[in-house]
Amino acid sequence: MPEFCVTGGTGFIAAYLVKALLDKGHTVRTTVRNPDDLEKVGYLTKFSGDKERLKILKADLLVEGSFDEAVTGVDGVFHTASPVIVPYDNNIQATLIDPCIKGTQNVLNSCIKANVKRVVLTSSCSSIRYRDDVQQVSPLNESHWSEPEYCKRHNLWYAYAKTLGEREAWRIAKESGIDLVVVNPSFVVGPLLAPQPASTLLMILGIIKGLKGDYPNTTVGFVHIDDVISAHLLAMEEPRASGRLICSSTVAHWSQIIQMLQAKYPSYPYETKCGSQEGDNNTHSMDTMKITHLGFPQFKSLEQMFDDCIKSFQDKGFL
Repeated sequence: MPEFCVTGGTGFIAAYLVKALLDKGHTVRTTVRNPDDLEKVGYLTKFSGDKERLKILKADLLVEGSFDEAVTGVDGVFHTASPVIVPYDNNIQATLIDPCIKGTQNVLNSCIKANVKRVVLTSSCSSIRYRDDVQQVSPLNESHWSEPEYCKRHNLWYAYAKTLGEREAWRIAKESGIDLVVVNPSFVVGPLLAPQPASTLLMILGIIKGLKGDYPNTTVGFVHIDDVISAHLLAMEEPRASGRLICSSTVAHWSQIIQMLQAKYPSYPYETKCGSQEGDNNTHSMDTMKITHLGFPQFKSLEQMFDDCIKSFQDKGFL
């Protein structure tokens, strides 16, 4: 059986990926910043097969060579480790942009040294859809890129970092000849696996509970976590997979999501005021023909991903 490495094992996508690979019978190594922090990493050791087939290793995106041990001798690497946007953070460069770009460089350089067969990088639709002409060029496909200047102008720092990080990955892949496939998921929704909600799920929880005062003025593609995992496995296992793969279901404005949830779960105190930020609210659609041609089944619906998410919030006592 092939052995795989998943970077950033406590992340929303990464933890599900570790579980899916273990469920398939693979041996898995995953990296975290602090393997001794049982509050954060403990739940990974509850997956079936973890005792025999899961190794949790220490690595840091900003430390050169820290991924060498994790990737040496594996058949494939899923690089999903990535910083997430922290609200009210004044040092975007250090907390977001550097880890995104330097982290990509460090992981890929370790993979080149170790002669890894294939690397699957988790990027984002946010490295595709932020551009002045988004409505004219929509439906957006894998050939489209976000414009860093547009991201800067509208303070879309997560998208800025993801775009630069992915560009850098492609530059390194071209120079080194490494077999790189990139998955570009949209906004990921689904049930909670970790004891605490990750940043995207925290945002959904905040909107449902009416904690922030307003909801984002954002039109974005949404995608079920199960589909994101299937896309990553396809990207690794399918020999025909190459380049970028958009992984996205329905595009909607947050106001539509709230209306849908209010109709079905009327007892919660939802945010009802829309935020004022511009630049993130352009209507568009995403073209998923490329991944469909590789044999990807139908994407799950908005209803299903939010039902699964809310049910898990209820089960874990967050709602």
